[in-house]
Amino acid sequence: MKSVRLWVWVIPLLLYAGFWLWYTPLSGPMTPQEVEEAVSDFSRDGGDPEAIARVRQFFEEDDGRPFVMVNIIDSADNPIELPATGPGAQADDLLDHYMEYMWPALLSRACHPLFAGRSIGESLDIVGIEGALKWDTAATMRYRSRRDMWKIAGDPRFASRHEYKVAALDKTIAFPVQPQLMMSDPRFVLLLLILAALGVVDALIWRRR
Repeated sequence: MKSVRLWVWVIPLLLYAGFWLWYTPLSGPMTPQEVEEAVSDFSRDGGDPEAIARVRQFFEEDDGRPFVMVNIIDSADNPIELPATGPGAQADDLLDHYMEYMWPALLSRACHPLFAGRSIGESLDIVGIEGALKWDTAATMRYRSRRDMWKIAGDPRFASRHEYKVAALDKTIAFPVQPQLMMSDPRFVLLLLILAALGVVDALIWRRR
């Protein structure tokens, strides 16, 4: 009986350890060679030299830690027609096609949304920005590492889908941030849930015996 009781605790904690190892970036910062490969992937189809320079700086300053991408979006009222979505498609249809690639790519690398919501009014405070009165959506996305972002966005399949995201938007701002306070880290929440559940099971079954 004692061995059964032990395994009831050990197996969930081993599974949690596996989750922790998968969810936590352990490979360290990107190497100079990886930075060059990433920049090459992002500039494969040309692009704004200033944007490519910002991408290079972002990867060169990699600290190996997770980060959060903040997205503020104004959807297009009349998006252009693209082959996969056809005539009459709305912005949400184009974004759905884009996310068909992104969801599996994100979730398989422990990247996931932290928050998403729709605007309930126009901007109440604007400083130094033109055309920022109207926004439709705000969202934040957790990335396990900058290396994971490269692997997701550097995949050739991403390029074929990204044009649908661009076509779905009138304007957007996306910038990375380093979390300083995040109370909803799944590693912490999941550990608390596992320990609470095991404590209840232990109290209800074995202690009664």
